[in-house]
Amino acid sequence: TAALFLVTGMLVQRGGSAQIGDYGGVQKTAPVLAGVFLVAGLSSLSLPGLAPFVSEFLVLAGTFRVSVVAAVVATSGVVLAALYILIVYQRTMNGPPRADRAVPDLRLRERVALAPLLALLLVLGLFPQLLLDVIDPAVSATLEQVGVEQPEPDVSVPAAAEGSE
Repeated sequence: TAALFLVTGMLVQRGGSAQIGDYGGVQKTAPVLAGVFLVAGLSSLSLPGLAPFVSEFLVLAGTFRVSVVAAVVATSGVVLAALYILIVYQRTMNGPPRADRAVPDLRLRERVALAPLLALLLVLGLFPQLLLDVIDPAVSATLEQVGVEQPEPDVSVPAAAEGSE
């Protein structure tokens, strides 16, 4: 999310407007900016392989164990967020560039500022255990303090699925 906010701020600063309709074709004049926006947007959608996927998956899986209705509502929110991010990308980055609002690409210092965020998105998305090992003691202590046992992962196959093989 930090990368998405940063690149959006850079776009608004260059284009002079925060209105989606004031942009178009940005990827033709600023391909690096458009690429960073796409990766940051896809991470906000919790695309597998990017850092937010693991946390969102764990939250939704845990929610399904407690309340299917709450999990369905939460999953609907994920779908709506995906729709919103993809519409924003399509309207601002695709199509013909607006002659009255040419957007220059990212400068070197902006690329350097965004690079660690993008690297973390990939590293933590591909190797989530690096962070999960760090937070596990705090999670276990919190669960113990509130009197809840940490559930074992349920990887059993439902009976209906077993018979369909």
